[in-house]
Amino acid sequence: MNTKDDRPIGRKSYESWAERYAAAIDSKPHNAHCERPAMLSLLPDVKGRNVLDAGCGPGWYAELLVAGGANVTAIDVTPKMVEMTKERLGALVDVYEADLSQPLDFLEDESFDCIVCSLTLHYIEDWGTVFKEIYRILRESGHLVFSTHHPFNPSVLEQGKYFETELVEDVWGSFGTPKVKVQFFNRPLSEMILPLHPAGFLVEKMIEPRPAEACKEQYPAFYERLSRHPWFLCVRAKKMK
Repeated sequence: MNTKDDRPIGRKSYESWAERYAAAIDSKPHNAHCERPAMLSLLPDVKGRNVLDAGCGPGWYAELLVAGGANVTAIDVTPKMVEMTKERLGALVDVYEADLSQPLDFLEDESFDCIVCSLTLHYIEDWGTVFKEIYRILRESGHLVFSTHHPFNPSVLEQGKYFETELVEDVWGSFGTPKVKVQFFNRPLSEMILPLHPAGFLVEKMIEPRPAEACKEQYPAFYERLSRHPWFLCVRAKKMK
């Protein structure tokens, strides 16, 4: 019998331990003290704007965007993440189960001013198609703000071949026991940036974040580790005419 698992990579990686992820992610140093400060510095003013949280996870960014006065729609490929975001924010946010690698036909053309995509794209192989769909639903001069694993991230670089886009597997131990296996696509830096232009985007800013000083006091070992190598890449791109 054929038992091939055709679920999206992100769903396969998180479905069995989504609750453990949600319990740790608000304070995990990699996120709270490295990726998030950089992402927040890239966000445009969201007050009164329509914002899509693409890959919302348990709803951290969606909650922050609502607090900033945005009209927020959130999507995630993992049903448990969708459920947790709904529980977290209730009627404040429209939340849908959706695969970002597929057409988002339920979202209208030019319906968002900003799309936030935090640590989601590395679970998708074809970024060019995703960027084209994001272009479709963004309004003129709208922004895409995204983060991903840096290609020089030590846990990424030691796997596979740098110049190829390929599926790799890592073991994460920061979300309690047992440790979890996570799959994602590794790709070179050029393949993270070059697909934006043919999709209709202009890169405005790119950050290789370092840990915030608060991390040094609370998590000195992680601070040292995150200070030695780039862990994430954060990008703000603007929709061109």
